[in-house]
Amino acid sequence: MTNAKIQYRPDIDGLRALAILPVLLFHARFPGVTGGYVGVDLFFVISGFLITRIIAREIDEHRFSIIRFYERRARRILPALLPVIAVVLVAAAVLFLPSDFKGVPPSALAATFFVSNILFFSEIGYFQTGADTKPLLHTWSLAIEEQYYIFFPILLILIARFLPRWRKPIVAAIALVSFAMAVATQGDGSGFAFYWLPPRAWELFMGGLLALNVFPEVRRPLAREGIAAAGLIAVLAAVTCYDNHTVFPGVSALAPVLGAVAMIHCAPGTATGRLLSWRPFVAIGLISYSLYLWHWPLIVFTEYATAERLAGVTQWMVLAASFALAWLSWRFVERPFRDRGTMSRRTIFIASGAGMAFVALGCAALLPLGGWPQRFPADVTRMAAGASDFSPYRARCHDADPARGRPACVLGAPDTPPTAMIWGDSHGVEMAYVLSQMLARRGQTLIERTLSSCPPIPGQPFAEAPDCERINRDVMASILADPNIKTVYLAAFWASPAYADPQTLARLDNTIARIIDAGRKVVLIGPVPPNLFDVPRQLQRLARQGRLSEAIGRDRRDIAAAEARIGEVAARWQGHGLEYINPADTLCATGRCILLHDGHPLYFDSHHPSVAGAALILAPLSREHATN
Repeated sequence: MTNAKIQYRPDIDGLRALAILPVLLFHARFPGVTGGYVGVDLFFVISGFLITRIIAREIDEHRFSIIRFYERRARRILPALLPVIAVVLVAAAVLFLPSDFKGVPPSALAATFFVSNILFFSEIGYFQTGADTKPLLHTWSLAIEEQYYIFFPILLILIARFLPRWRKPIVAAIALVSFAMAVATQGDGSGFAFYWLPPRAWELFMGGLLALNVFPEVRRPLAREGIAAAGLIAVLAAVTCYDNHTVFPGVSALAPVLGAVAMIHCAPGTATGRLLSWRPFVAIGLISYSLYLWHWPLIVFTEYATAERLAGVTQWMVLAASFALAWLSWRFVERPFRDRGTMSRRTIFIASGAGMAFVALGCAALLPLGGWPQRFPADVTRMAAGASDFSPYRARCHDADPARGRPACVLGAPDTPPTAMIWGDSHGVEMAYVLSQMLARRGQTLIERTLSSCPPIPGQPFAEAPDCERINRDVMASILADPNIKTVYLAAFWASPAYADPQTLARLDNTIARIIDAGRKVVLIGPVPPNLFDVPRQLQRLARQGRLSEAIGRDRRDIAAAEARIGEVAARWQGHGLEYINPADTLCATGRCILLHDGHPLYFDSHHPSVAGAALILAPLSREHATN
């Protein structure tokens, strides 16, 4: 590093604008930016470049101070972040229903201490609310950055002390290992590659390598023009061509990351650099941090309050409000706290510590309240309970895979060999629990074999469940090998379009044939009518407004095609070893499907039956068992 003064580069603020605008437009559901999420990757590269440039320069000049470094981080990050967290807590307490509020204090606490990425990773699964009820979900990226900056300065200090000539190779090697980890985990569906620092660190390291002058200087003007323009095109291509089906991050993150590296490296003095230095872009870049902080809570709370996705005028209103709050935050919060003449190091540390303590204490006070149901009438609390009305064995028994150390559960009477099995996707989990209770009363048990997004159809792959084909093959083999299994229950999300093609139905028919030919009885549980909304949340809204009597689900005609498809398969085997349970006969007997029975929600989300729902659907079997 040279001793020359680090010059301000307006094109980097313009690059910040290029990072935040796609994120904002993507989250606000504007068309044409289906890959807008890559803006976060640009932020990682920019941050890695700028911070590494400062750290390496100060280390080389023997004046680096950890205290001063974290003072800068505190000035930069905390003053704008803590008010957002506080406002989110207050707004969620006013707007969110119990089932949605309970997740806010933990996420606020995690965001305050920069571990929200780990929290959100741990919450991946059926039991957690979606992004539309997580107003602090976007803080995962801040957590990754701050975790990175715990270790990175120490790494550079140690290298400078013991292996100064190896700084570039060591940093490059660590970046390569991180990228290899990202590629290795990019498609596993666990969220590890997305949320955790190790597979994300390479993006920050790429900016750092640029700051360490690993990339050779490009002197020829034409080459600089081409590289900078190619970088811009790569980023725009990712923004417009990627979507939620793109495997990301990993190899696909190379386009935005290398695009950002190319622009930082070569943009000055080029047409791309002049575009990025355009004053409106620079102005947006200056407020980009506050804009990032405020836009997502505004979107979440607006959609929650209106019970509708952003569209039309509402999109533009949220956009305008985001910019207004971002400017106010930048002008009256960010700038004063960054001014060392206004606020000393001692003051910034005391203010930061006090602010974090205040927010943490608020979260600690709210955590024991759970969803804080005392805010609402009893009917709301009762409806909120529907979101938790899933099988108590779901976490332990769902997604069993004996070949990988997750043995299948045997449910029902204790110490009794199983005489039945339920086989299916996640729609079978609550059915398994209800059936196990029925069988337990008769001193019997069943095996639960359920796997998410994997219907009981051997021989057919399903993209959402990479292990489906192998596990289905094993389940079928286990049925045929165990003569004690007399009855096999088949349950799946048969109303899903993913299960509607003729090949799938033909293979379902073949599955039933193989089981019946082996002398076993099949009980086929037909399509559960899905809804267009989260049922417990909708019921809570209605209860809050005193309109619970208006709760109603889909018109039965909406699922007529699914009923016909599965009904046709069932008709071929009824009377020949198959019993058919059609949920719509119970849930939609009047032509409109019900959401409540005896005051209990029949779904725990939009389409999975709750335990109460499964009990109602399987009531004909319960009556049959009672008479046998």
